[in-house]
Amino acid sequence: MKQFIESNFLQEVILLVFSFVLFTLNDWILIASWKSLFLGIIYFILLYGHAQINRFFLLPILIEKHKLLQYLLFTFLLLVISAVALNYLTINQLYKSCFLHNNPIKMSYQYQMGILLGSLICILGTTRLVEYYRAQKIQASKELLFNKNQMAFLNMQLNPHFLFNTLNTIYGISFKYPEKTPELILKVSELLRYQVENTKKETVTIEKEVDFISSYIELEKERMGHRCKIDFVCNIEHPKDFKIAPMLLFTYVENAFKHGTCSIDDCFVKIDLSILDGYLLLNIANSVPTKKSETSTKVGLENTRMRLEMLYKNNYDLQIKNDKNIFTVALKIKL
Repeated sequence: MKQFIESNFLQEVILLVFSFVLFTLNDWILIASWKSLFLGIIYFILLYGHAQINRFFLLPILIEKHKLLQYLLFTFLLLVISAVALNYLTINQLYKSCFLHNNPIKMSYQYQMGILLGSLICILGTTRLVEYYRAQKIQASKELLFNKNQMAFLNMQLNPHFLFNTLNTIYGISFKYPEKTPELILKVSELLRYQVENTKKETVTIEKEVDFISSYIELEKERMGHRCKIDFVCNIEHPKDFKIAPMLLFTYVENAFKHGTCSIDDCFVKIDLSILDGYLLLNIANSVPTKKSETSTKVGLENTRMRLEMLYKNNYDLQIKNDKNIFTVALKIKL
């Protein structure tokens, strides 16, 4: 089947044989000699030639130029001319020594026009169906290749983005608690190891993703100290049984800390993660600084939205609201 779809030559040969069998099926019993078979093949070739003239010379008028009336007019004229010519040839040449002369109905001009029209519909319909399938297959292959390239590009952006923000975190902690710096660097190395090893995978267990997020939140608690109220609630039973694209949830968690805790006293970050009826629910709320950091970036949020669209399409819902004092994210993904 694959060879038939991809090979134009094989497609034409199989279509020719199929059409010949279809249009001579009811006359096989009357074929008594090789001569009768040869004359029957000539008759069918005339039908096939009429359909191919329409296919290659008239059909482009409809498909490429979108001129329906002009196409119908030329098709009708070709049909009439072909019917007259075929009727003359069959009565004066083919039918004299062919099995077809036994059926008086087939000696009429109306029959020739009907058989021409029937063969035209059959051949054009089959060829257009195969061409449409081939075009759809090529388009699907192009979209798949584009999505793979796009995902690779997004992942390449994700690596430096995460590293940039993590280094900023260590930088902030090193001023207040220099003695904790070696331990934090070790934690960060574990986070980076997870990020490097898993972003190349299509999915990871939610358990691993939650552990990664939890480790990051602990790192942020060290940096923020008592000036930020951090609440993280995870209500997921059997997290090993569910999978998700890696680093997908983390981007919104990271955004809550990096964009919601800059130069604010008594700031807050609330994160609620759960699974309900086959849907993963992530709800995040964080305070909004009156003066936003100039070094902050929203590359991660935009990339994550693109990843959601590519990976989950209609199986997710994302609501982001930026009020005056509170920034909220509500993400729902069908697992």
